[in-house]
Amino acid sequence: MHFSGFRVIKEALTGHKGWKPLWRNPEPQSSYDYIIVGGGGHGLATAYYLARTFGQARIAVLEKGWLGQGNIGRNTTIIRSNYMLPGNEPFYEFSMKLWEGLEQEFNFNAMISQRGVLNLCHTDAQRDAFRRRGNAMLLAGADAELLDAAGVRAMAPFLNFDNARFPIKGGLLQRRGGTARHDGVAWGYARGADMRGVDLIQNCEVTGFRIEGGRIQGVETSRGYIGAKKVGVAVAGSTGRVMAMAGMRLPIESHVLQAFVTEGLKPVIPGVITFGAGHFYVSQSDKGGLVFGGDIDGYNSYAQRGNLPVIEDVAEGGMALMPMIGRARLLRVWGGIMDMSMDGSPIIDHTHVEGLYLNAGWCYGGFKATPASGYAFAHLLARDAPHDTAKGYRLDRFARGYVIDEKGVGAAPNLH
Repeated sequence: MHFSGFRVIKEALTGHKGWKPLWRNPEPQSSYDYIIVGGGGHGLATAYYLARTFGQARIAVLEKGWLGQGNIGRNTTIIRSNYMLPGNEPFYEFSMKLWEGLEQEFNFNAMISQRGVLNLCHTDAQRDAFRRRGNAMLLAGADAELLDAAGVRAMAPFLNFDNARFPIKGGLLQRRGGTARHDGVAWGYARGADMRGVDLIQNCEVTGFRIEGGRIQGVETSRGYIGAKKVGVAVAGSTGRVMAMAGMRLPIESHVLQAFVTEGLKPVIPGVITFGAGHFYVSQSDKGGLVFGGDIDGYNSYAQRGNLPVIEDVAEGGMALMPMIGRARLLRVWGGIMDMSMDGSPIIDHTHVEGLYLNAGWCYGGFKATPASGYAFAHLLARDAPHDTAKGYRLDRFARGYVIDEKGVGAAPNLH
C-alpha cells in the first residue's frame, strides 16, 4: 500500500474502504537467520535496515507487548546532533542525515519538523563551552550557530530576559534539529520492515536464551522456542534483565525519565529550547501542547511512571526560564525506562556469546539516535564489523579506559 496525496483524496471519495493494516500479524516460525529482541524504535529500525540496506532475509522482531509501547512512544520527540566528542558527534550527525530523508525513504509521514534546537547559555564559561561544542559540530559536518542575547531575544522574546535569576547571555542553535512524531517513526519502520518480509511478532516475550558451546542457538519465548543464527537485543531500559538471562551483568542502570504535556495553546514556541542553568527542555506539538522534560528520577526503577519531586524540579526550571508557563495547565505525565550507561554513551557491540549482539545504554539519546542506531546495529549483525560511526561504542571500553564521557561527570549513570 503506497501513501500519497492522490491516495488520500481517492479514499476520502470512496468512504475510506481501501486502507489496509500497516503490517501483518504472523505466527512465529520455528527458526530465523536473525532475531531482534525488542519491538521499539531501535529494534524495528535494525530489522528494516537489515532487510532493505543489507539484503538479509528470514528476520523476526520479537516484542513482549505491542509494537512501540515502550520508550519510542514515551519521549519528548527531539531530534538533534549537537554533540561534541568524536565518539558521539559523527554518529548523531549520521542519524540526522538519515532523519532528513526518512519519510521519503519509507513512504510514511513521521511528521519530521526541523524547527531548530536552541541551547541557552547563562554564564561566560558556558558560552565558551558552547563555542567549543559548536566548532566540534562544524568539524563533523553538522550545522551550528552561536547567538548572542539579542539573537536569542529575536527568536524567543517570551523568555525571561529582564528579571531572570539566570540571565540569558546567548545560545547555541542547530537549525536542522527539531522534532518528529515518535509513534509515526515506529509505525513507519514497522511498515517498511514488514513490506520487506520481516516477521513482527507481538505479545512474544523472551524468557531465556539457548546457548550451547558458547554460541547462541535461539531464544525461549512465551510462545515457544525459536531458533536463530544471530540474535540482537535492543530492549532499552529492560536490557539488564534480559541480558541477565544470558549470564551477563552490564555497566547499566535503569532509571525513569518523565515527560510532560500541557493543554493546547496557540503557537508560541518556535522550536526546541533548552535551559542552560538546569535540566529543562521544551517544544510545542502540532496540537498546541507544550511538551517538556528534565532529569531522570534518582532511583533505579522498571516502572513507567515517576514521582512528584521530579515534577516539581522540572516545573521550577520551566518557571525560571519562561514564567508564563505557570499559567498553562498540565494535562498528563508519563515515563520511559532509560538504560543509563556508566559514561552516558551507548553500546553497540557483540558479546562474549558468539551470535549474540547488544544495542543498549542510550540514556537520554535514544529517540534521536533511532535511524543511526538501527543502521549501525544492522551493519554489525550483517557484517560482523562495527559501522564507522559506531566504532567507539564497544562494550569493553569501560575496562579498557576508552569511555566517551560527553558530560564529564565520571562513572555516575544518574548524572548523565
